[in-house]
Amino acid sequence: MSAVSPPGRAREFRDAQGDAVPPSPPRVRIVSPAPAAANNGNWHTAARWRRFLAPVARVDIVGVAVDNGEDARADLLVALHARRSAAPIARWRERSADAPLVVVLTGTDLYRDLDVDAGARHSLECASRIVVLQEAGPARLDAASRAKAVVIVQSAPALRVARPAGAADLVAVGHLREEKDPRTLFRAARLLAADEAAPTIAHVGAALDPRLGDEARATMAAWPSYRWLGALSHAAARRAIAQAQALVHMSRMEGGANAVIEAVRSGVPVLASRIDGNVGLLGSGYEGYFPVGDADALAALIRQFRADAAFAARLRGQCAAREPLFRPAAERRAVRTLVLGLLATRRGPADRIGASTD
Repeated sequence: MSAVSPPGRAREFRDAQGDAVPPSPPRVRIVSPAPAAANNGNWHTAARWRRFLAPVARVDIVGVAVDNGEDARADLLVALHARRSAAPIARWRERSADAPLVVVLTGTDLYRDLDVDAGARHSLECASRIVVLQEAGPARLDAASRAKAVVIVQSAPALRVARPAGAADLVAVGHLREEKDPRTLFRAARLLAADEAAPTIAHVGAALDPRLGDEARATMAAWPSYRWLGALSHAAARRAIAQAQALVHMSRMEGGANAVIEAVRSGVPVLASRIDGNVGLLGSGYEGYFPVGDADALAALIRQFRADAAFAARLRGQCAAREPLFRPAAERRAVRTLVLGLLATRRGPADRIGASTD
């Protein structure tokens, strides 16, 4: 049985979530500086956006080095990371002055590269819209870029699991590189190891910097309560977070960390460095912060969390209050609204979402 639009009204198609679907699905290309094998935040963002857009568009993900002419067939480009994707962003804009272009600021581009890299700044000049991943992000942009900016908070499915015997008390998730500041965790582990009941700490992430891998192994050898697990699959890392009493997040810069969002969606509180990327997710009034790079303060915060049940309960409650922000339905709606809105402004009247084909 087919539905017929009343005279004078557009025929409209909607997907299972109620979003309007174009009669002829547009082509969307997502540029990710990281491949699936990297198992990092940029790839997970690209893959999640592809899933969200798949019912309303034809979507592919390519690397930054791909220039096979297929860009010309796409209706819209989404580029992750202003500096690393600067070349495909510039090519896209050179080929078409008005083709929709979304630049997603994912972390180091927002909090470092824009200050020092002309290519990253040019990417923002080229953008039709700029996406930041948490509510503190727009403050880092100049006025012209801020006028094009939208906040789209990332999401994760809920995952609740029983805490098995032998699970680590605390978990940290992030590849070993300077921006993630693993050394602060190494130093805190040494301080905590002297406690009568030292907490067990599991550290998940590949050693992108071999020197940090050596330091992780040395910390593990000297203080057995700390365990470096190396790279795990995304599913295994999520289980490790869900089984822990708290996530420790030491980063020096973040666009909006997936690990923090995944912890909150698992009912696990976060002990986090006080940086914009964390404050923008957890809120300025959150009580579980420590100063960036301060191992003594981190160790003290961990001790307070473990010894003070009322404090731990407050952190859980504060995280629970932020949890609705991180649900997939909210991110899916925001991504589709952004992309389909940009496409609708460029497509001709007969091609716009909801346009009649009679």
